[in-house]
Amino acid sequence: MSYVRIDAIPASVQKEIESRLAEIETEENIHILMAVESGSRAWGFPSPDSDYDVRFIYVRTRDWYLSLRPGRDVIEQPIVDDIDLNGWDIRKALGLLLKSNAVINEWIESPIRYRQDHAIVAALRNLADDLLDSRALAHHYANLGRSNAARWIEVAGDVPVKKYFYSLRPALAIRFLRNYPDKRPPMNLQALIDASDLAKSLVADIDQLVEAKKMTNEKSNGARKPDVDALINDELARASEVSGRLDEDDSFNARAEEIFLELVNS
Repeated sequence: MSYVRIDAIPASVQKEIESRLAEIETEENIHILMAVESGSRAWGFPSPDSDYDVRFIYVRTRDWYLSLRPGRDVIEQPIVDDIDLNGWDIRKALGLLLKSNAVINEWIESPIRYRQDHAIVAALRNLADDLLDSRALAHHYANLGRSNAARWIEVAGDVPVKKYFYSLRPALAIRFLRNYPDKRPPMNLQALIDASDLAKSLVADIDQLVEAKKMTNEKSNGARKPDVDALINDELARASEVSGRLDEDDSFNARAEEIFLELVNS
């Protein structure tokens, strides 16, 4: 995969993000292992006013993990100039990865990297691949898609284009998992479409929605697409068809522990 999509992020913004990440490392006394885009820019359908949703995984010094009272395992920064920076401690990230958490899987899969990954990220990716629970991911996407679709899909009239995508992407992720239960769904919408074997008319409808979102702000309405509505409803209802991981392998915990200890002892 491509680790840095410079073309997707203006050079001035890229430079500012890199500067802020370096400041966080100094102020928090951490080392950032990976920093990625997690929002609509990585999904492939940003609006002109979309934020830059920068997410990172970091490790602290060894002594911090030896404290009697566990410290806060997230770093959150206020949004400034449309740049939203938030990060998770490696121990939190590994704990969620062992549960096949969809968010951490998406970060690992992001096509936009704001830095070169630390070498340990390859081990994180391999672990995520081996313990992937497609049913858990499908359940996440079904809940996400339904909670968003419930606000508009049964209501007549135009709907903000943004809301379409917050239901469509989860629906296509479920479709991907039904077809490829041993693989992690790509973040990027076009990659999901390419793997979905959709009718040409549906692809054309989705392309029109993407173009509309590129040209309008986050709250602008767009014309309804009945076939896309039907696709969303159908796929969100089929999450239970996705098979889960059958084996319970204790070696996953040992591998996560090994990754953690390698980092904090280095």
